Amino acid sequence: MFIQTESTPNPATLKFLPGLTVLEMGTADFPSSDAAGSSPLAQRLFSVSGVTGVFFGNDFVTVTKEEAVDWDHLKPAILGAIMEHFQSGQPVISDGAVQAGGHADHDGEDGEIVIQIKELLDSRVRPAVAQDGGDITFHGFDRGVVYLHMQGACAGCPSSTLTLKMGIENLLRHYIPEVTEVRPVAV
Repeated sequence: MFIQTESTPNPATLKFLPGLTVLEMGTADFPSSDAAGSSPLAQRLFSVSGVTGVFFGNDFVTVTKEEAVDWDHLKPAILGAIMEHFQSGQPVISDGAVQAGGHADHDGEDGEIVIQIKELLDSRVRPAVAQDGGDITFHGFDRGVVYLHMQGACAGCPSSTLTLKMGIENLLRHYIPEVTEVRPVAV
């Protein structure tokens, strides 16, 4: 098994491409070891000292590390953990575990606007941020303000504010005049 690695815009996060499907659908975010209970792979990665976050996409795993830990020391252990997991035959997510990773539901009078926001996020934004090892999902819309949840490499990335304001906000405002601002939300 050959696992490729790619850097991300977030220096604390590295993207690992095992050459296999990681998740059939959606994404899975494990911002701490406490959240990893439903995933044998995430548990295995959190057992590597220095790992602080794990995120799964369709064909990639992103791992976030403690700032003080060097990738040269951490990367071999992570590669070994990913390889061991896929050779073990265990599932990435335990059977029956609820897999999130989608947009939040929205009840209210702005339903048509929210549908447009989600369509733009799915067609223009999410594929681009997946290339960087992350995901951005809709969390809410209130009085012109779109609230987005940043996951994986996007969470804590130094350029995330610029991405939100100059990229996503400009895109949404261009196509949907009712949007006045985009803000990140911590879940």
